[in-house]
Amino acid sequence: MKSFDVAIIGSGPAGASAAFELSKSGISVVIIEKEILPRYKTCGGGLVYRGRKSMPFDISSVVEKEFFEIDTYFSKINTKITTSREEPIISMVMRDAFDNLIVEKAKENGVALLQNHKVLDITFGDIQTIHTSEGDVQAKFIIAGDGALSPVAKIAGWEESRTIIPALEYEVEVPQTDFERLSKNVRFDIDIVPNGYGWCFPKKNHLSIGLGIIIKTKQKIDLKKHYKEYLKVLGISEVLNEEAHGFVIPISPRTDTFVRNNVFLIGDSAGFADPVVAEGISNAIVSGVLVAKSIVESKLDSIRAAELYHEKLEQGLLPEIRTGVVLSKYFYQSRRLRNLFAKKFGNHLSNAMTDVFMGERTYPKDYKASIRRRIKEAIF
Repeated sequence: MKSFDVAIIGSGPAGASAAFELSKSGISVVIIEKEILPRYKTCGGGLVYRGRKSMPFDISSVVEKEFFEIDTYFSKINTKITTSREEPIISMVMRDAFDNLIVEKAKENGVALLQNHKVLDITFGDIQTIHTSEGDVQAKFIIAGDGALSPVAKIAGWEESRTIIPALEYEVEVPQTDFERLSKNVRFDIDIVPNGYGWCFPKKNHLSIGLGIIIKTKQKIDLKKHYKEYLKVLGISEVLNEEAHGFVIPISPRTDTFVRNNVFLIGDSAGFADPVVAEGISNAIVSGVLVAKSIVESKLDSIRAAELYHEKLEQGLLPEIRTGVVLSKYFYQSRRLRNLFAKKFGNHLSNAMTDVFMGERTYPKDYKASIRRRIKEAIF
């Protein structure tokens, strides 16, 4: 039976980043992946600059396009706001190539990779035994980077406490004239779908077009219908080829704990995506690095590793995400107020959001005072 200090379930940005960070310490690590790499992963593939600059190595080989401007459209008030920066605000990647690059870098440092190993169950103890479709693997620590559905979290005993939203994305090939027109900038369309937004991300030779509902409602929303309407908004009358992919995104963190039975949750399994725009790659990378540092600093002490991980999360990532949860409700539910702000302070708000993308600021902790001040300015 194969035995390691740490077993990481899932080879996405969170798990692969944790593996790379751990690999620098001499700790024995294995990545257990249910598929064969590289594999397609449903995702807009927009890596914001704060995520890119946190990477410990050059990723330019898997970047399909870089965008230094973002166009944000507020469909209900006919307003367009463009923000620009000297560094690429968003870099476009295809997740199969991006994820595989991080895994390969980890493997160069000695990390083992077990592909086509689906986790079936776990026997917990001082040493965990992970039962996979291809045999058993033992490890003292388990890091669950197995995504939004996270079977490992369920096996370890977590009940669902995250807010999980639906999203629909299409990989779309369009005529060259439409591609040239739409490939100049990244585009977001606020309220193109109720309580959410649409996006158009240009890749090397196609468009990733999607819709996400950020605030859940009891009313059922037909995302396919809104996608067809969004194509009209984008001026696309002919589609040469399209592949639809439905998925879900957790946009609020779990409310109890992130460690149980010596299983550490990271990325989407923990609920670390940005609650305002549902971007998950950058926080996934951060959480992977934090859990790795916690295990290394603990010197493989289980109790201390859990304490360190929660401490590190509370020092930065969790306060920002919790603030983002509140701000997203203001943004998507208080639409009249939001649209008033967009007309009055649109450039300021877009620049502030872009600063978050760039890693130059976080969501304000004094958001209530800031909102009250802006309301007064807007009205008077």
